Amino acid sequence: MLPFKIAVAQFRGGQSVSANLAACLRLMGQASQQAAKMIFFPEASDFIGNPSEEAWTLAHPLVPAGPFLERICTEAKQLGMWCSVGIHEKSPFPGRLYNTHVLISDQGLIIESYRKIHLFDVDIANGPRLMESQNTVAGDELVAPVSTPIGKVGLGICYDLRFPEMALALRRCGADILTYPSAFTAKTGEAHWEILLRSRAIETQSYVVAAAQVGQHSATRFSYGHAMIVDPWGKVVADCGGSEEGIAIAPIELPILERIRTEMPVLNHRRYDIFSNQ
Repeated sequence: MLPFKIAVAQFRGGQSVSANLAACLRLMGQASQQAAKMIFFPEASDFIGNPSEEAWTLAHPLVPAGPFLERICTEAKQLGMWCSVGIHEKSPFPGRLYNTHVLISDQGLIIESYRKIHLFDVDIANGPRLMESQNTVAGDELVAPVSTPIGKVGLGICYDLRFPEMALALRRCGADILTYPSAFTAKTGEAHWEILLRSRAIETQSYVVAAAQVGQHSATRFSYGHAMIVDPWGKVVADCGGSEEGIAIAPIELPILERIRTEMPVLNHRRYDIFSNQ
């Protein structure tokens, strides 16, 4: 069986939903031309950097889907392509939204959604102060990996990447691929982005796919980019770079994943009796 190709995407999102949608559709077309079976988009692909009052008016529930998500679903069906995308979802709490990762099938159906568990509340020296919890409601559950043509996909978002217990839990639930749609800051991205992605891949022996926002969104916010795909051995097999909109393509080869897990069965060696099932 030939391996399936996937595309990881990055672009510079902004406050305009229509402009961000146009970027996503443009990148979906490029991925389709390269025969990708699935494309992965960043966190906050619908809009980013908007004042909280405006963000509330722009966001929608998943059902019925808003115009951004509805159009992505339509394009996925037309291209016969699965899609992972990060959006803002309206919550029951006025003025505060969910940071949500949506998985869409090649029939244009929303198959699963995950609400970000770990919120990014930090004040970085010589960097931005970002208090995600002021405008975002934290999710409260892990979502089981989803069966897709490329394997079982485990859903995370950005800051979740820093918590290995979540990645290990998804692996124990059967994940072959871990996904982290992101908008990493330039400062933290330069220091930690690739290291964290490769670490999650090595310790779970899984593919890691991390789409990324890139470039300057406002006077004070700049995203690192370098959307990546990392294989189960920890090798970076695709990297979009740190400046331009674009996609990078790589194959998902599940026989290689199975060989790595068989030859080095680290999950079987974990001492759950000592480390409390972590």
